[in-house]
Amino acid sequence: MRRREFLGSAAAAAWQSTDVRHILPSVSHDRVLLKVSYRGALSRAPRLRTAGRDTPGVQTDSRGEFWRFDVGGLKPATEYRIDLPGCETFPLRTFPEPGARPERLRLLIYTCAGGDERVLDRRGRTQFLSIATRGKLLDRAMTFQPDAVIANGDHIYWDLRQTGAPPFYAADVVAATGSFVRDLPVLGTANEDVLKRVAAQQITSLYGTRFRSTPVFFLADDHDHFENDDADDKMVTFPPDHLMVQLVRATRRLYYPEFLPDANRPAGLPGASAADAPTGCAESFGTLRYGRLLEAMLYDCRRFLTLAGPNAVVVPHEAENWLTSRFADPALAHMIQIPSSPPAWSSGKWGDWYPDKLGPDGKLTTAIPKPYWQQGWMAQHDRLMRAASAYRARRPAIISGDLHALAYGRIMRAGDLDLSKNPVDVILAGPISTGTGWPSNARGTRPLPGSHVTLDEKLPCLEENGFTILDVSEAKMTARLFRWLPAAGEAAIAKLEPFATYDLPRPA
Repeated sequence: MRRREFLGSAAAAAWQSTDVRHILPSVSHDRVLLKVSYRGALSRAPRLRTAGRDTPGVQTDSRGEFWRFDVGGLKPATEYRIDLPGCETFPLRTFPEPGARPERLRLLIYTCAGGDERVLDRRGRTQFLSIATRGKLLDRAMTFQPDAVIANGDHIYWDLRQTGAPPFYAADVVAATGSFVRDLPVLGTANEDVLKRVAAQQITSLYGTRFRSTPVFFLADDHDHFENDDADDKMVTFPPDHLMVQLVRATRRLYYPEFLPDANRPAGLPGASAADAPTGCAESFGTLRYGRLLEAMLYDCRRFLTLAGPNAVVVPHEAENWLTSRFADPALAHMIQIPSSPPAWSSGKWGDWYPDKLGPDGKLTTAIPKPYWQQGWMAQHDRLMRAASAYRARRPAIISGDLHALAYGRIMRAGDLDLSKNPVDVILAGPISTGTGWPSNARGTRPLPGSHVTLDEKLPCLEENGFTILDVSEAKMTARLFRWLPAAGEAAIAKLEPFATYDLPRPA
């Protein structure tokens, strides 16, 4: 029985979990990696049973509540029954082998699902949607039965230093959660308890076990490093300091899977093949490879950002070389980039690719210098756009998040770079947890096309909650965008249908 058939038949019989708090799995064509937490500490390692063998869990916290399970040597495109202590069995299917030609693939893509529901904004309003509301959005998305999920950044909002510790959070919330001690390790100290309390509110309570049979790919962004991308004369938040790196690594170690190896992704990229991570896995640069149908390249634009003026980069040169080398692979029908920081649009934030800054008239401008912004970032942007557009047998596409919006456009030009013969499709996938309109309330503007690009803007940025369903076949990719605001009422979530659909056919 295929996973979609199982999900349909399981609707009438509730799946049971007695001791497991959360399950987030990932797969490749021959390997399964799961992150699992239990409601209490286990005195010995639990064992995962599948394919006629037992795999002991590896403890990832200091108490025995969090475990990872890593099973290799599996068959491609095969459904396995996963048997874990503390819950009923469930199915999980491996991807097709890299040389296979699957007919179709469906992805669920979204961003910004984090946030503590107890937090209020400056006006005393709920800053994030409730966990229950976010769960309804995810449940509606899952009715479309995606083959995999891409969660693009901001799974955590608990910014530590740029405007306070943390900003906007009520004193009782901070007191109940605790504070990090900057000169202590994260794991094995009181800092671990603080991290677990933060993530329990924002990750465990949201996901639980609802994605147990759907492979997930979690990409980190700025807030996952426990800061906003911000800079002034008092503090520049990125590159991340030691504690920030510890926190983003510990969150992934406990809660969501690393990126499994890919033959075409160097094992020595920054953030990959760490001694305390699963063998050969990566934390910042990942691949979703689905036969010859699709390769999605996911990359963190924050962890390795540099401040070197014209030589500055958003992603390391090694990662840039990996990205640009993959664009010309003739074996692939489609290829998409999934960066944590989106191109095309800007809201005047310091960490944008572009130099635009919000002026006193409420418009973006480059006439006002943006302190600490780096010219090299935009130069790297142009190199990536050039390489993506150069291979004419595919439509270059980028799907990203971060800006708390839904949008679609085509980059026709980047500075002096003419991309019009093969424009770059850009989509903002939509946020899961954003309260009504707070991005522009905080920034003073909704995201607008950056002055550096000429954008054929098919859908201007909508600051609404939502998600994107991407269907991939040999002939085309089709993006369906979904939108919702609290004013529509929660009953409307269960009936959400796409408000915009965009076909991205392969060139003739």
